[in-house]
Formats: sequence, C-alpha cells, structure tokens
Amino acid sequence: MKPAYSLYIHIPFCAHRCAYCDFNTYAGQESAIPAYAQALCKEIQAVGQNMPPSPFGRGAGGEGQIATIFFGGGTPSLLSPAHYRDIFQSIHRHFDVLPNAEISLEANPGTVSPAYLHELREIGFNRISYGVQSANPTELRLLERIHTYSDVVNAVRWSRSAGFDNLNLDLIYGLPEQTLASWQHTVELILGLHPEHISAYALTLEHGTPFGRWAAKGLLPLPDPDLAAEMYEWLDERLPLDGYAQYEISNWAKTNSEVKMMNADSSFITHHSSFQCRHNLQYWRNLPYLGLGAGAHGYAGGIRYSNVLRIKTYIDRMESENWNQKTDNHALQADNRSLRTDTWPLSPAVVNHHRNTPREDMDETMMTGLRLTVEGVSAQNFHKRFGAELTDIYGEKIEHLTRLGLLEWSENRLRLTRRGRLLGNQVFMQFIEG
Repeated sequence: MKPAYSLYIHIPFCAHRCAYCDFNTYAGQESAIPAYAQALCKEIQAVGQNMPPSPFGRGAGGEGQIATIFFGGGTPSLLSPAHYRDIFQSIHRHFDVLPNAEISLEANPGTVSPAYLHELREIGFNRISYGVQSANPTELRLLERIHTYSDVVNAVRWSRSAGFDNLNLDLIYGLPEQTLASWQHTVELILGLHPEHISAYALTLEHGTPFGRWAAKGLLPLPDPDLAAEMYEWLDERLPLDGYAQYEISNWAKTNSEVKMMNADSSFITHHSSFQCRHNLQYWRNLPYLGLGAGAHGYAGGIRYSNVLRIKTYIDRMESENWNQKTDNHALQADNRSLRTDTWPLSPAVVNHHRNTPREDMDETMMTGLRLTVEGVSAQNFHKRFGAELTDIYGEKIEHLTRLGLLEWSENRLRLTRRGRLLGNQVFMQFIEG
C-alpha cells in the first residue's frame, strides 16, 4: 500500500509584507480573496477528479487518500470562515480525507479572534502555527511584524478555549544586533505558553527582499553567524528541559506519548511524540504532496511542478472556460494557450513541471531525509524504495562527510551529527548529482 498524500494550499495575501520575507505574498490585494477562494475550489476539482484510482478502492488506502492538509502563506487567517467552508467542501468532495488527518493553518497572532478560532475548529482545523518570531518589541518592529507579544498570548489563550490542543509557535534567531540574552528571554516567554511544537529558523538575508537590499548597501548590520550558532546550540540544550525533543534541524515537539509513523515503504517507526508536524514529515521523507494555489509547488506522480505566481493570473487561469474539466489525455487549456500536461497531477495553474529521474529522486531523498535529526535516512528503506544500496550510490560522499564529523551511522540510519546540524546546507549540497 502506498503512503497517503498531503495537500499544501497557498494563501498569498498579507496585510503587510515583512521586510525579510521572500515568499510569494502580496499586500493590499484582499479584495481578490473571494475570487481566489473560488479559484482554489476549481483547482481542487481539477486535480482531485483526475487522481489515479487506488487499486484498493476509494477509502481503502493508496492514491486518493489525504493524510495532512496545510494552509500556508502569506497569512491564511485573512480568509473568512465562509471561504474555508467552501474550500473544505470542495476538498471533501474530490479527495478522501482520512478521519485522523492533520489539518493546519498558518496564522498571524494579530489576525485572529475567539469567534474566528471557534469557527475554524468547527470547520475541521486541528492545528495552528503562529508566526511569533520574537517577543521583543524592538525586534518585532525591525522585522516589520504587525503584532505584539500580547497578541501572541491572546491568540494562544483563545486557541485553547476554541479546542485546539496542537499549536506551533515559529521563532527567528540571528537577527541584526540581537543578543543572546534577548533570544533567551523570547524562548523563556514562549515556553511559558506551553505550545506542543516549536520551530526556530535562522534569519537569512534573501536577495530581492528589503533586508537583502539594505544589507548590501550597508544600511543593515549583518547577523553574526557565530552568535546565531550559539543561540541555536543553547536552544537545543534548553528545550529538552521542558519536554521537547528535536526531530528535525529546526523543529522540536512535545514528547508526551509514543506514536508510530509510516515510512516510505509503509513500515513503521516509533516516535516519542504525537506532536511532530506530520505534514512537514511528508516533505522531509520525500513523499508525494499536491500543491494548490498561486505559487504553490507540488511533487506527485514522479513530477515536480509549480503554479503561476500572480494572484490575478492564477484566478484568470482557473476561471477560464477554455480548460476541460477532464479529458482522456488530461490536456488542459488556459488563457487560450494549450498547457499539455499529459498526466496527473498538473492543473491549468501550472507553469513549470519536471519528471524526476530515479537519481534525482535519490538525491532529493538524501537532502530532505538528512534534515531529520533522529530518523535520518534508513539504508533499508532506501534499498526498498530505489532498489539500490545507499553506500553504492553515495559511498564516497558519505565516507568523506563522516571523516569530517558531519555524518554518522546509527542503527543502519545515516544522520547528521550535532556539528553537522550547524552545517546542514553544506552537507545537503554534497548529494546533488555531479
């Protein structure tokens, strides 16, 4: 039986675009939200109705089943409950959502209310990820966040009251002029809110963002990489004291129970947490997911693809009367241009797609799997999936990185060492073919 799919749905609207953000988001276009929600419903239909039938039948496992749904952005909490009811109705009409599916919403702490959260819970959301970033007012202003730490406290309190028992709080460290003491203060305040999950990412100055331009002109102090490493190491020592276990380079989850998670080969591995983000595990295990919405990326049927970026163009493509809902050869029409997909899962919104070679799938499995700090990449599962030995494909690279103290073997699993976690990107790049 094949693993179930995940759905990623991109909501590109923001009340304000933060200076460090390089995601596909747009401010000041909230008037397009109703049309965008309807376009999403049409893309859900276009992809869902062309899904290959499962050999086990609908509801019996394999293709067609959805194990996780993640609404990312942007600020998905700008959509109204009515919009989400329409979207969920379309999802359930065209996909087989598992009864225990993890259904997540990214939200800005300043955009939710008690009534809004209660309605989200009734609609079917069971996990919320709040973009906190910092508890320091000066740092929040630097990041151009529109919320305050009081908004975070209220959002958590209201979420609990609405029945959410699975909350993630996102943090950013390594900010310009941020001190270790300031970072520690933020973390201690966050721990006082008792989230089930904590994500922490080092700030990156991306090309094309205001932060990137300011830094290039000398208008913004560059983050201190040594101090950022010290912040990361302190966090990794501090969180276990409050019952969190690191399971991915940037992610920690509460460890209050044992659960079994399915591997790529449908075997199971026991994790000591029920609050690991199951949706992101789908990415890190290089398993299939469907990307819907403007700028969304997906990987299914051996194809990696991406959708058109602009909101209006996305809406126009999905509203076009020139695409047929379903054809024998899956040829789709958009904007009077023929977008021949010839295969599922591509929709009229797709602008780029590429069928992976077996070696590309292997490389990507290594790059994503090594992010999992405990699970890593199983040599046994690699062989079952690709019919090749891990050491036959990457033996020299593994030996080299092991000598450098960046990789290690543990119970026939290859994983990063503690030092390797600080140099993860350099390790991952070694597994690109060439």
